[in-house]
Amino acid sequence: MADEDNVGDDLGDEDGASSAPAKKGGIGGLLPTLLKYIALALGAIILIVTVVIITMNIMGSNKPAQAAIPVSEDYKEIAEELEWYTSLGEIQTRTSDPIPASVVVNIFLGYKKEDKVTSTEITGQRIPIRDFLRNYFAAKTAEELTPRNEGNIKVEIRNEINDTILNRGKIKSVSFDKLNVVAQ
Repeated sequence: MADEDNVGDDLGDEDGASSAPAKKGGIGGLLPTLLKYIALALGAIILIVTVVIITMNIMGSNKPAQAAIPVSEDYKEIAEELEWYTSLGEIQTRTSDPIPASVVVNIFLGYKKEDKVTSTEITGQRIPIRDFLRNYFAAKTAEELTPRNEGNIKVEIRNEINDTILNRGKIKSVSFDKLNVVAQ
């Protein structure tokens, strides 16, 4: 008989009323909790980024905008070693000024070390090179032949000789042993 009484108690009341409150199940209860954690994580990220930016601005305000990068002697570019053609001789001419100035120049042509093709070609073209140089300096004014323009003059001479006179070899550099401009 005691067993029969327990069977009736397990079924409970027919009304469906129970003593424990019913829990919500599924996604409906999980969604607000998930959104709460996502909002907390986003808030923490924004707070951390803001603190880092402010700290970097405060620490960087005492330093210059860009620090100079030191260059070690070991990493400086080494100039290419050249051989020099020195047999062009001295060239004398007059400038194109209304009152011409005298120009006396002795030019050396630099080319790659052990470049026999360029050496041979410069030797073979010695007369056209001298003629070009005489015409080049005769077309300039004394103002154009000042020391501040010397770098441009060297580049122009090198490019013109490479483009118009030499075919197989190329000179790398031009150097003046003498560049005298004497006004009359």
